[in-house]
Amino acid sequence: MTVNIVEVFTSSERLKQVFQSIDAKSCPTCFNFHMHTVHSDGRLHPFALMEQAVTIGLKGLAITDHHSISGYEAALDWLENWKWNNPGANAPHLWSGVEIHANLLDIEVHILGYSFEPEHPSMKPYIQRKITTGEEYQAANVIAAIQKAGGLAVLAHPARYRRSHFDLIPAAAQLGINGVETFYAYNNPNPWKPSAVESMQVQQLASEYGLLNTCGTDTHGLNLLQRL
Repeated sequence: MTVNIVEVFTSSERLKQVFQSIDAKSCPTCFNFHMHTVHSDGRLHPFALMEQAVTIGLKGLAITDHHSISGYEAALDWLENWKWNNPGANAPHLWSGVEIHANLLDIEVHILGYSFEPEHPSMKPYIQRKITTGEEYQAANVIAAIQKAGGLAVLAHPARYRRSHFDLIPAAAQLGINGVETFYAYNNPNPWKPSAVESMQVQQLASEYGLLNTCGTDTHGLNLLQRL
């Protein structure tokens, strides 16, 4: 377990450095930190997702199924096998990921967890394939659980909720969240590109509150370069 925690810490530091370099052009062909598989509400099988990631030439990614890490675990197995069969080839870095529903300012938001130790006890309530209730459903506890497991907590698509991102981001920052999903396509354009106005506003808020920026397609369909 000690080795795992050391590995997770190193992995989280590496991911933090990546997040510090993220800009509007990072997704979807260089990095992608928001995508779903058949293990929650996506259509891609993990092996097919990873095949696309390799074909696209992604440097790094995270599978963020809702309340499940089964897709991530299957993808990790595939990636290890692929690296074994393709020695010397450029392989994407796959971080652990999950999308967790939580209460923030009396509305439901989604919090993305990255680079956490999957077997850490604090994560157990959040990877049971169902939304938590009570204290475990509160954003403060979700953020704390991810961080206890050595991970980074990020507010997903901040401008997509029933309350303004101008309210939600400061509230999340006060609870100690690490970052926000800054570059996100809110109206599913083809080709995918982050929504200019919202991304600029979220980036400004991230800067104001000292938060990391992330990006992701939120893929639910069969193409990692699109949301649906």
